[in-house]
Amino acid sequence: MQATWISGKTCMVTGATSGIGLATAKMLAQAGAQVVLVGRDLTRGEEALVHIRQGLSEQGGEFLQVDLGKMAEVRRLAREFSERHQRLDVLVNNVGAFFLTPRLTAEGLEATLAVNYLGVFLLTHLLLGVLRDSAPSRIVNVSSDSHRMAKIDFEYLRGRRRYAGNRAYAQTKLAMVMFTYELARRLQGTGIAANAVHPGFTATRMFENSGGVVKFFAPVIRRMGKSAEEGADTVFYLASSTEVEGITGKYFVHRRAVASAAGSYDEDAARRLWMLTVEKVGLA
Repeated sequence: MQATWISGKTCMVTGATSGIGLATAKMLAQAGAQVVLVGRDLTRGEEALVHIRQGLSEQGGEFLQVDLGKMAEVRRLAREFSERHQRLDVLVNNVGAFFLTPRLTAEGLEATLAVNYLGVFLLTHLLLGVLRDSAPSRIVNVSSDSHRMAKIDFEYLRGRRRYAGNRAYAQTKLAMVMFTYELARRLQGTGIAANAVHPGFTATRMFENSGGVVKFFAPVIRRMGKSAEEGADTVFYLASSTEVEGITGKYFVHRRAVASAAGSYDEDAARRLWMLTVEKVGLA
């Protein structure tokens, strides 16, 4: 592990109660970071804290409970974090969900879009002030190579397209990559780096929570997929390594910057996506 840059830094990891998020949080804690874990379930959050503290001489870290698919709760999380912390050096946006059939949040948002993209967009924006004050700082957005299966569909983003689970998931992951690139362009000169990462096919709880026939493939996924630690490797690398200092607006796989889908580089579409997202999450 490379701990030169991350030791003593404050890091927030979303989706941190299991899978890639939990593995990333533990790696960061072992490297000397103060880690804020974010997740929906209080019991699992407390268990995750115990897990990341194992073998550490200092019992640091904390858990903040929030449903990142609900924009009101995202706003509460940002306020709560800002009241407790004066700096944020690394934001790892790891939360993700896959739903086979359409679901709406209590706020009337399509759930896959809300959890995988809208909540990430809003949380990142609400924390930009503290990230600027802590610069040089980093934003790591966990996406997926599933984005290569999609072409940005503004009708889906407006809720006017018939729902299909695979298509919706791919759309959100493409939106994450395009958001990362546009964010990096807008943050030039601030000292905040923003990069996206594909963790690889990893055995996580996401498909177990998807419902329908997909959940029955969970045992196969556990056998065939990477371990959570393997999936977290490049996420941890982007959050902690001195080798990526100053690098921004890239898509990483296996610790290497690679080309994402051709459509993800469409700057006009990225700006249009940005403005539509601002409207959907209620930002001025």
